Amino acid sequence: MRAAIFTLATLAVTAAGGAGAQSRPSPAVVELFTSQGCSSCPPADAVLADIAKRGDVIALALHVDYWDYIGWKDTFGDPAFAARQRSYAQVAGEGMVYTPQMIVNGGEELVGTDSGKLRRLLKAPADAAADLTVTRDGATLAVRATASRPLPDGTLVQLVRYIPTAAVSIERGENSGRTITYTNIVTSWQTIGHWDGRAPLSLDVPAKGDLPAVIIIQKPGPGAVLAAAAVK
Repeated sequence: MRAAIFTLATLAVTAAGGAGAQSRPSPAVVELFTSQGCSSCPPADAVLADIAKRGDVIALALHVDYWDYIGWKDTFGDPAFAARQRSYAQVAGEGMVYTPQMIVNGGEELVGTDSGKLRRLLKAPADAAADLTVTRDGATLAVRATASRPLPDGTLVQLVRYIPTAAVSIERGENSGRTITYTNIVTSWQTIGHWDGRAPLSLDVPAKGDLPAVIIIQKPGPGAVLAAAAVK
């Protein structure tokens, strides 16, 4: 399903800086833009659930809101996620967005049901420009990173929270009558800082509640994911 592109939101916040070190392999970040109101999406939701089992992948489902008009309001839909998808489209020079769409490591786009292409993309190592560690101490995340090279101005440090799994009984719209189980449903995606990679990054980030958390360091745009780490 496709929809016209709209104006993007811009991201801005500030943080500390980072510097040299040999970076370790980073998990691949897979973003699935999906909707409960999209009849083409359940197979892609299943693909995401499958790859979420892998230890070398951080799989995240972002539910958009632009199909709500069809008759069912997505219970996880957020206009911020639709804006993020449109940001990717603008960077790629695309005039349309659609569901189900996957973005791998902030740069590679594919139809969310194309498991073959996804497997090929996941064989390529992520461009880990930073050695990132995240640990949890109660309601605080300790985020520490060093960079193997200077990072682009405006590089984003982002905090993502998600629900590991939830089943939804859909009563109207294209998936009416179906109960669909969703995986790694993003509830919030916020920029907590910027980092240039020249000095080590050290952030103590509030993370109340028991939802898992992900830290993603990403080129502005949004662009390529430079490092990612998850904590339960």
